[in-house]
Amino acid sequence: MVTSIDESGFQPADPQFEQRVRDSFARQPAMTLIDAEMTRVAPGHCEIALDNRHELTQQHGYVHGGIVGMIADNAGGFAAASLVPAGTSVLTVEYKLNLMAPADGERLVARGEVVRPGRTLLVTRAEVFAVREQKWTLCALMQQTIMAMHGKAERAQHPGN
Repeated sequence: MVTSIDESGFQPADPQFEQRVRDSFARQPAMTLIDAEMTRVAPGHCEIALDNRHELTQQHGYVHGGIVGMIADNAGGFAAASLVPAGTSVLTVEYKLNLMAPADGERLVARGEVVRPGRTLLVTRAEVFAVREQKWTLCALMQQTIMAMHGKAERAQHPGN
């Protein structure tokens, strides 16, 4: 279980990884749409947080599972991005999400970490916690496979823009 994002001995291939990862996150309109923020990035680790608000909920008042999956995917993906060389982008190729409890908190926190770094494929996992009155409840667990796309930079502009 990911209980903290302390340094784990991973060595980033890019000494400027933190700025590169934060810049990439800032260019992602989906995270802007839901007002998610990257609260921490370290080699092989990433934390993304989101304040609960009505527009993100489903019919029972919990944060929608799709939103939970979104921040889990990004936490794991950006954890992987922290370890790849400059000029390499990452893309999720597969994930499994277990929704374990309602996302019923004032804030959601997704913590991602690299389980196995590889040159082309990286395996990551992420946990999403619902935080209410300083009580953290594990509400989702994700395992991912991330592909490193060497020599392929992110698009400067999205299609249709």
